[in-house]
Amino acid sequence: MNDVPSDPSFFENRPDLIRLAYRMLGSVADAEDVVQDAYLRWLATDRETVRQPAALLRTIVTRLCLNELKSARRRRETYIGPWLPEPIVDMWESDSIDDITLPLMIALERLSPLERAAFLLHDVFGMGFDDVANAIGRDAAACRKLASRARGHIQAARPRFPVTKEHGLEIAAAFFAASRNGDMDRLRLLLADDVTASADGGGRVPASQRPLIGAGEVMARHVQLAQEFKQSPSLLIRYAIIDGLPGFISVEGGGMVQTSALQIERGKIVAIYITRNPDKLRHLNGVPVQQPTTQWRPSARMAERHGGCPWRVKSEPGCGPAKEASPHDSTRFPGSA
Repeated sequence: MNDVPSDPSFFENRPDLIRLAYRMLGSVADAEDVVQDAYLRWLATDRETVRQPAALLRTIVTRLCLNELKSARRRRETYIGPWLPEPIVDMWESDSIDDITLPLMIALERLSPLERAAFLLHDVFGMGFDDVANAIGRDAAACRKLASRARGHIQAARPRFPVTKEHGLEIAAAFFAASRNGDMDRLRLLLADDVTASADGGGRVPASQRPLIGAGEVMARHVQLAQEFKQSPSLLIRYAIIDGLPGFISVEGGGMVQTSALQIERGKIVAIYITRNPDKLRHLNGVPVQQPTTQWRPSARMAERHGGCPWRVKSEPGCGPAKEASPHDSTRFPGSA
């Protein structure tokens, strides 16, 4: 939305509405469009008679999302390769508002639209089932069943052993350095035996057409990538929390921006999520390049555990070809408007 809403009730609720729409749709642009549409509908209501603006606004957004999902579902059926939600980047200064991480977003995508709506409205946003029923056009008993089914489906996607933000970013730094420097031994130590890797290129850019399953497949792919990184080193933009997971933003060969998010359990990477589809990364153009004065660095404990310099990503002897943004780089992505 380009203009700041003039209505205080809408302005106060807009962040929650964006979160709801994004979790329903998995798209930042679509979420913003839905909330813009909801604002216009809100302005057309008799707001003086509305006792609970937040409940009504969530109802409007939910109904718009359910309509949008009808066409989105058809687009997903023809999507090329793995589908991942558009990445939301948090610079790690503040704690997440809720625990809907990237794996849970993928689990939500597998639910029916009504199951997704019932779960989000009740379990995440705390609406009573009577209000949920009004929002999605079902009775309260049906909404309880929908939310219960959704809960059962996504339970396995919840992290069993949550990692702290600092430790997660330490592992992300070690992963970036090992993968870009071609240190396969160190990289293997970071991966769980049953690790998976999914790359979303959407048919627009090169990416694996199916998820890689197991450490063997993931390592084999990184052996290939190591050769590519030698020819065209990665540029680290910054480490960040991406949809609730530690990771980083980088510029790869040919100036291609991508995000890499890591799901970590018991100190090992169990899933790697890479978004390369440029249509899903346009909203990241304003993310600042990580400057030396605000550079995040892993702790001494991580350095000792991983051989002294797992995060050293400049072109230094023994630390490989990858590089990070210099103080002279633009504060926006290379090539961004």
